[in-house]
Amino acid sequence: MAERPDSAHFHMIAKRLLVGAVVPFLGAGVNLCGRPATASWERGRYLPSGGELANYLASDVGVSYPYSDISNLLRVSQYVDVSLGNGPLYEALHEVFDADYSPTPVHQLLAGLPSLVRRRAAGQRCFYPLIITTNYDDALEKAFLAAGEEFDLLTYIAGGAHAGKFRHTRPNGDSELILGPNAYPEFKCDERPTIAKIHGAVARVDGEEDSFVITENHYIEYLSHTDIAKLIPVNILTRMRKSHFLFLGYSLKDWNLRVILHRLWGAEGAGYNSWAIQSQPERIEEKAWAKRGVELMDMRLEEYAALLDARLQSSFEETLP
Repeated sequence: MAERPDSAHFHMIAKRLLVGAVVPFLGAGVNLCGRPATASWERGRYLPSGGELANYLASDVGVSYPYSDISNLLRVSQYVDVSLGNGPLYEALHEVFDADYSPTPVHQLLAGLPSLVRRRAAGQRCFYPLIITTNYDDALEKAFLAAGEEFDLLTYIAGGAHAGKFRHTRPNGDSELILGPNAYPEFKCDERPTIAKIHGAVARVDGEEDSFVITENHYIEYLSHTDIAKLIPVNILTRMRKSHFLFLGYSLKDWNLRVILHRLWGAEGAGYNSWAIQSQPERIEEKAWAKRGVELMDMRLEEYAALLDARLQSSFEETLP
């Protein structure tokens, strides 16, 4: 049975985060963090869950989804794509995510990390966080901007002439297609944080640049033909392989995550212990995470974010090594 994180866990995670040794990995559940239990998705206020997004696509974009698994986002989006085409699907997704959603407590926690990293470093060299997300919205970026923090943005391109590559967007808005990731030195984790959106993202300024890995076919192509380890800039990939992972808002029922982890870690798994936070997980979840060398811990994300933030703040009342 998964245990609740204790004070020793938060002490360890805080120390490792502050030296850049933990990579937060955000799933769709992060977007529900802090949302009232009685509330549902509301454009511009509350981000949708995967099931809510599937229900919207199944009923509000011009098709009537005929099957019972109406909350299955992969199946529903695939049906819309086949019935109407990729264009209408992307237009519907743009309508959902091209809105000003407030950052969640997890987003705010992560946006507060850079200032704590600088404070701990006290003028010495430091390593800012690398954050990986499979979410399409820009709430995390908004949290960083609200905190006055610059960041590099790495976004997967799902379609068009450059499908299968990543784009680097700098803090000043300039962007560059990454053609040679093995010789791309622009990501410097000792200068500022990096946000990696490995399933694409909404393009708020120009909808023509939207990128969504969402349908069954998208995932099959992404996972069977895309060796993500060969597309990510080498210094980012090295950082990923030499860090702990902290999975927030994710379930290993998501088969695409299992394949991604296999691509990143290989059959032997990771060489660094990692953790996943879920509320009241099923026993099968614990077994699935354990097979990947990940310890599953039982806690709601709201509580976890609050306790970790408190631990990070109190770290400066002690002498950190």
